[in-house]
Amino acid sequence: MIPANFNYHKATTLKEAIALSQELGEEAKYMSGGHSLLPMMKLRFATPEHIIDISKINGLSYIKEEGDLLKIGALTTQSELEHNDLLKKSYPIFGDAVWLTADPSVRNFGTIGGNIAHGDAANDQPALMLALRATIIAEGVDGKKSISIDDFFHGFYMTALEFGDILTEIQIPKTKKNSGGAYHKVERKVGDYATAGVAVHVELDDDGICQEIGIGLTNVSAVPMRLERGEEILRGKKITDDLIEQLGVIASEDCEPESDLRGSEAYKRSIVNTITKRMLNKALERARK
Repeated sequence: MIPANFNYHKATTLKEAIALSQELGEEAKYMSGGHSLLPMMKLRFATPEHIIDISKINGLSYIKEEGDLLKIGALTTQSELEHNDLLKKSYPIFGDAVWLTADPSVRNFGTIGGNIAHGDAANDQPALMLALRATIIAEGVDGKKSISIDDFFHGFYMTALEFGDILTEIQIPKTKKNSGGAYHKVERKVGDYATAGVAVHVELDDDGICQEIGIGLTNVSAVPMRLERGEEILRGKKITDDLIEQLGVIASEDCEPESDLRGSEAYKRSIVNTITKRMLNKALERARK
């Protein structure tokens, strides 16, 4: 299908983009890589009258550690995440996710900020953000704001970003000794949205006790979902095979999938059970290296 008619605007600074948004009103949408918005426009699920292209704003593409934080600029592309040496060495969970995201042509243009700001539970990065306990930095007409990832996703394609806000940075606690993460999704074909996916990040002490745990689920509820009950049974304990089995059961019980072309509800719950256990084991293996 062909998108409805729209007016195209290019912003070169944050200030210009926010000013354009205020001038054009709520029928204007920001676009960075376009790989979340444009497919919806082609299907007429989204019909904005104005597109504000923010892809050329300088200073919003970077990956760096500062103090106790990993900071990722919102316009950093999936390909940059894939090939970055710091992420390969210390945050391999990003590599897990990017390899399963669409195809190279999409990854060359699609941005991490757009992936998160779209608010789609089927996108891969939101589950990682939940597992890694990210903080979202946004800028709008009232200045900068920090939003905990647990307060960010409000509903189906709904986030805490207010009219005119631009997601500018993702902040993640810096990796610690004895920590590791992993992500996997089951998909019908290479590059497809997830039938179901799971991200796990775990931090252990020197005795192997779980000090912190984050588990995010992809495409098994209306919003990206934290597996809170599963995190609670692991935190403060030595993770045994029995606990891992319990976690799989909890994941299958607490997720909220719907039957569709990708599979039945029962099938999706079974997938979540299996890959939750596998990703916890993979995260533990990385944490113990």
